[in-house]
Amino acid sequence: MRWEDVPSAVEAVAPAPLRTVELDTTVGPVHLGIRDTAGDSGADAVAVHLHGLAASSTHWTDLTRMLTSRTRSIAVDLPGFGWSEPPNGFDYRRRSHADVVIALLESLGVGAVHLFGNSFGGAVAIEVAARRPDLVRSLTLVSPAVPDLRPDPRRVSDRRMLFTSVPVLGRRMRRQLAAASARERADKLIRLCVSDSSLLSPDRVGDVVRELEDRAALPWAATALATTTRELVRSWMVRPSESLWSLLHQVQAPALVVWGTDDRLVSVRKAPRTARQLRRGRLLVLPRTGHVAQMERPRLLAAAALGMVDEVAAGRW
Repeated sequence: MRWEDVPSAVEAVAPAPLRTVELDTTVGPVHLGIRDTAGDSGADAVAVHLHGLAASSTHWTDLTRMLTSRTRSIAVDLPGFGWSEPPNGFDYRRRSHADVVIALLESLGVGAVHLFGNSFGGAVAIEVAARRPDLVRSLTLVSPAVPDLRPDPRRVSDRRMLFTSVPVLGRRMRRQLAAASARERADKLIRLCVSDSSLLSPDRVGDVVRELEDRAALPWAATALATTTRELVRSWMVRPSESLWSLLHQVQAPALVVWGTDDRLVSVRKAPRTARQLRRGRLLVLPRTGHVAQMERPRLLAAAALGMVDEVAAGRW
């Protein structure tokens, strides 16, 4: 599908309403926040979208509206993010997040879905697709958080976040972070993740600011971000047989890997290897794009994703 055939975003598009689903999972009962965007008449496929660190289901708003000709879309707040309260004792590891997503997919009762993941959500999506091929019809990875241990201070919007779960010190770091305004924190996050902030719609910037304001009152928010970040980095330092690289090769579904040339968080140099490790992987590199292509270039990403949905349906991928 050509990107010109994808409808442009409607002005002032609001995120789909949030609702909570209760799931029985291997990590215990979970109340998961989701945003469900209905497809147009005749759109019989279902897509599920997983966000990255310091993000939420609203990061998929524009893209999900552009996919309605083919899919119903369900954007998820992973445990500890958005409005999903983490269950007691949740360890924030990739596998535990994947357990929750698998429980959600099973509960939908719609068969295999088109699974999308950005950044950490991409790592979770890989885990889901590798473990449960019966639940994943296709996989779209947007700058997935594959192992990337290069030292680069630009990769953390505020380095104090790394210390928020450290005993004693963490309390002071959380107070300092809370003292910054939501707009200041949003600006830092956008500078980190986006190549050209002028590409973001004012609506999406407003979503980021409002969520940071609202989440400041949630007692688990800072710990969820810091612990998930720490567990992600730890997962990059395991033996090769347990690495995300090994999981990629286990994915059976057709897969599209999308990366921005200006990604500061996970280098675009990881893109070719990621696509090669997938049995049925293809690669799309977007110029002048950062870490969140679904927010920066939603029409281009929608065209590529819809093209994949059509090719998978026709058995050509």
